Amino acid sequence: MPARRWIAGLLAAVTATAALAGCSGDSQERRCATTDGVIECAPDQRSAAPKLTGELLTGGSYDIAKDLGQVVVVNFWGSWCPPCRAEADDLEATYQATKGSGVTFLGINVQDNRDKALAFEEGRVTYPSLFDPPSRLALAFDIAPNTIPATVILDRDGRVAVVIRSAVTQDRLRPIVERIAAEKPAPDGSR
Repeated sequence: MPARRWIAGLLAAVTATAALAGCSGDSQERRCATTDGVIECAPDQRSAAPKLTGELLTGGSYDIAKDLGQVVVVNFWGSWCPPCRAEADDLEATYQATKGSGVTFLGINVQDNRDKALAFEEGRVTYPSLFDPPSRLALAFDIAPNTIPATVILDRDGRVAVVIRSAVTQDRLRPIVERIAAEKPAPDGSR
């Protein structure tokens, strides 16, 4: 019995340390406005997104450079995640409603196996997803794997405009995406 308590205490300490580590550094939360769990940065406060390339879940490769000039909505998800299932229809509906406005969506599947991830996507979403089982891309975006689902919206200049660290609904997401899509790119094309 004492060994179980020791292991439980160790797990609690590791979890607390990991949670605090996600709060350190020059995070979006400290530089930008947070309202109802949505972190939104004014254009002059936005930072460039990390490099975003990788293997697509269905095969082939993706590089964000091909989407420069578009708003890119990046959703981090896993087939094992009940809130991810709940938000999938809302993400797809928002994608369909905004893609004509220069908006594209990209999923990033984390901590999963390919077969389960493909089965999850079938019939749920039509936009592509990257396959990132070790969560390297999520960590590059300061999205800890234990905070999935999360959605990051990149502006037309490839900068992080919005971070949502919870499941989304179309009613919540679509107005934000439309607002970012209505912005003009930086006049000098800076990123």
